[in-house]
Amino acid sequence: MSEASVAVHADADLLAQAVAARLVVRLLDAQAARGQASVVLTGGRIAAAVYRAVTALPARDAVDWSRVDFWWGDERFLPAGDPERNETQARAALLDALPVDPARVHAMPASDAGADPEEAAARYAAELARAARPGTAVLPHFDVLMLGVGEDGHVASVFPEHPVHYESRPVSAVRGSPKPPPVRITLTLPAINTAEEVWLVASGADKAHAVGMALAGAGPVQVPAAGVQGTGRTLWLLDRAAAASVPTRLRSLR
Repeated sequence: MSEASVAVHADADLLAQAVAARLVVRLLDAQAARGQASVVLTGGRIAAAVYRAVTALPARDAVDWSRVDFWWGDERFLPAGDPERNETQARAALLDALPVDPARVHAMPASDAGADPEEAAARYAAELARAARPGTAVLPHFDVLMLGVGEDGHVASVFPEHPVHYESRPVSAVRGSPKPPPVRITLTLPAINTAEEVWLVASGADKAHAVGMALAGAGPVQVPAAGVQGTGRTLWLLDRAAAASVPTRLRSLR
């Protein structure tokens, strides 16, 4: 597993632009190495800002978007097209503006797809397995997996002291989420930690305590963000407000 590094940007707008530029470069590097790329998307305000910034970059056209697989780290178990779904947000802010291959957009099942949350989680796990290299893995290669960080330190829909923290399967239903809506689907921490690079993106003073706790070595059951590591790189991308409790020695200011 990788050691975490921290990059701090002046404000949320600059953070979004910087993450967008990093993402385009990372996808280009992956395509140069493997001919294709894979990214796991997240939701939230800063994620939407990152996605909009990607579409505004001239360099976006250097990426072969038809050879990028899009996955999600978690999803609210709501009907298709609901504005609260992470998929809906990502389509509006990013995917609808790019020449993506619809077959490579792997949305988590919606609540009106004819399955209960547990079956929906199993279906997504099966889709992940189908995209994995035959005979070698149950998950595809994730070049970069992006995560938001909740005020309580949750990532994806893995919440502090929630039973899903102990789940070993790659995808799990979540019932009784402390943050509405109460029913969700999520990648579990073991699945998240298979990604080559994990980026934790946070902005705003309301995230400072959780970010500081995670980087100070808090336990992952109490602060799930502390239990996240990429196999090659773990990168915290923050604005100054979110980095307020991060020790100066860990910061790389931009």
